[in-house]
Amino acid sequence: MPVDYLLLAAIAFLGSIVFGATGFGAALVAIPLATHLVPLKFALALFALADIANSYSVALEKPKNAARGEYLRLVPMILVGTVAGVTVLVNLPRAAGMLLLGAFVIAYAVYALFPHESQRVISQGWAWIAGFAGGVTSSLFGAGGPPYVIYLSHRGLSKEAFRATLGLVTMTSISVRVIAFFITGLLLDPHVWLAAALAVPAALAGIAVGRRIFLRASREVLMRIIAGLLLASGSSLVFRALQ
Repeated sequence: MPVDYLLLAAIAFLGSIVFGATGFGAALVAIPLATHLVPLKFALALFALADIANSYSVALEKPKNAARGEYLRLVPMILVGTVAGVTVLVNLPRAAGMLLLGAFVIAYAVYALFPHESQRVISQGWAWIAGFAGGVTSSLFGAGGPPYVIYLSHRGLSKEAFRATLGLVTMTSISVRVIAFFITGLLLDPHVWLAAALAVPAALAGIAVGRRIFLRASREVLMRIIAGLLLASGSSLVFRALQ
């Protein structure tokens, strides 16, 4: 078990590099890798703690740049989606959970691999769908980021406003998830907290590395690399679930 904790800390570090560089995506990388070592519910609880440290670190960088209207439109349905997602999670068989997570990761990887026209501004009404979907996927897979990213990237925001708004939305989504996990008992396992004692500092170190990458590297190149990693990890989960 101590070796597993070290490996989980290394995974937290890797996932947080992605989060620091892009503003989201830590769980998309970390959860599929962690489920090769621990059950999905354990991984979700552990990385909820790592994610909340990450999210506050990024969200409080430059909150004044955030688009307040977009934030306020997303939050109500994030709450509803989180309740729905946790309700499903606590009753989900392990194999089904792995299969759904793998399929979700693969779907987002395929989406990220292809260029998208981000200049087209969509209606603010899509915030209700994005908020609900993000709340559900945050609870079920530890990854609410993709629905938020897809919505906000089509709202005509500047790079700075996009990152700041996404940071605040992600912080809120993860905070609600942590509260829900406490209520359902997923965060009452002492082994989760022992693993978190190593994973959270590793995650914060990864954030520092990711910030440097964000300042120097092209976001498009980063997303292609991350998409390739997600495609491989998602495929491995589907394979394991179907065995």
